[in-house]
This record gives sequence, structure tokens and C-alpha cells, in this order.
Amino acid sequence: MTVYIDPPNWPGHGRMWSHLVSDVSFEELHQFAEELGVPRRAFERDHYDIPSHRYADVVRAGAVEIGSKELVRRLTGAGLRRPKRRGNATSGE
Repeated sequence: MTVYIDPPNWPGHGRMWSHLVSDVSFEELHQFAEELGVPRRAFERDHYDIPSHRYADVVRAGAVEIGSKELVRRLTGAGLRRPKRRGNATSGE
């Protein structure tokens, strides 16, 4: 099992966040997150949002540290990337 995490460089809700992904399957990612006690509500489309205070725990559990650009490359290469939709869904875009 290999999962990847980028540095906590993403601001939101008064803290910094990392992204946790798998380049194999969402099942693998969900299993890893569950073993760490990461709530399923932290899953967003193709990754888990991990708060900076949990970063070291996730790495100790086996996540491989990589940069954000490499994380997106691996996710895309695995066919697991689910980007946000652009525009407002109610505006017909």
C-alpha cells in the first residue's frame, strides 16, 4: 500500500492542510484513512484533507511525502483525479 501526502501548504478554516491520495485506488485510500481515524467527511472528490497537526502522524503511518505538483501528477496518471467543476452549477455553466 502506498499513499502520498503533500506539505500542509493549503489554508482553510483558520489552519493549514495537506492532501492525502492513493495512486492505486480509492479503496486503498479509504482503508489507510480509516486505520488512522481520519473521518470520511474529510474526503473530497479524490483526496483526504489532513490538518497540519496530523501531518507527522500520517507520515509515521506510512504516507510518502511528495510535493503538491507531483501528487497531482500521480493522481492524474492513475486516472483517479476528479477536479472541481468550474462555474456555478445553478447558472447553467
